[in-house]
Amino acid sequence: MTTGPNKFMDDFARLMTDMAGTAQGMRQEVETAFQHQLERMLSSMDLVKREEFEAVREMAIKARDENEVLAKRVEELEKKLVSGS
Repeated sequence: MTTGPNKFMDDFARLMTDMAGTAQGMRQEVETAFQHQLERMLSSMDLVKREEFEAVREMAIKARDENEVLAKRVEELEKKLVSGS
């Protein structure tokens, strides 16, 4: 068994090692708790997946393009109607 300054240094080193291990364990627990809380919050929200969003976005783009084509066609037909009367 060591005595004197060496024992103090050994005890101090052991204490620091134990504290580092405890801090690491606490960090993991906090991360896990935070992740679970975040997952719970996200699951309670009404969110869509990226794939669903992109599909609806493409549908909206297509609908807008078709709407522009139809608007031009209506405008041309209205011009013909006005000029024909």
